[in-house]
Amino acid sequence: MCGRYTFTRALNPEEIVYPEGVVADSRPRYNIAPTQYAPVLAMSDTMHTSYFRWGLIPYWAKDISIGVRTINARAETLLEKPAFREPVRRNRCLVYADGFYEWKKTGAGKQPHFITLRDETPFYFAGIADEWLSPEGKRIPSFSIITTTPNELMADIHDRMPVILTGDSVARWMDPRATAGEAIAVLKPYESKRMKAYPVSPQVGNVRADFPGLTEPWSPPPQLF
Repeated sequence: MCGRYTFTRALNPEEIVYPEGVVADSRPRYNIAPTQYAPVLAMSDTMHTSYFRWGLIPYWAKDISIGVRTINARAETLLEKPAFREPVRRNRCLVYADGFYEWKKTGAGKQPHFITLRDETPFYFAGIADEWLSPEGKRIPSFSIITTTPNELMADIHDRMPVILTGDSVARWMDPRATAGEAIAVLKPYESKRMKAYPVSPQVGNVRADFPGLTEPWSPPPQLF
């Protein structure tokens, strides 16, 4: 699962296409949460960075609420789920990111961890996108982040991880000539040796928290007896 992530690089506002009614916002983000808008590159519009709503809303959905349940899409079942099988064929996308959060179960509860690449360079999540027309006639583009089985690093934290794309895998995922089956072949766990993870502040659980300190290493205060 991937329920929170970061993209802390500033984008050029002049190169971004915003959906109708979405306020322009290209600032660094340290705690992107479901239902918020975030930058993506979609097959339908690869010349521009666009802002889509996180939580895919299929074009056939009756209402927007389905998006809360579709923030992630499992790589293994993309072609089986009605909400995902058409987007993976016709509208794959890249989700801008440079890290993500995951909660590890401990004896004291759940401890959030920040996971990123060792060299701290930005990357993309593999995603799928769709566009929904609201009853009021508003077009809402949305996306899901694809997850896969964990690598060795992530297995100690959670049983799923988002699919990270870099290098050749980016082009292969976004190739419009590739069949869904050929594209899905790139959806593999990223190399553990190129990643790092460490505990961070529980403040990341607050959707209103969005500041650089969220990604800093954190230790719980000592217990006083």
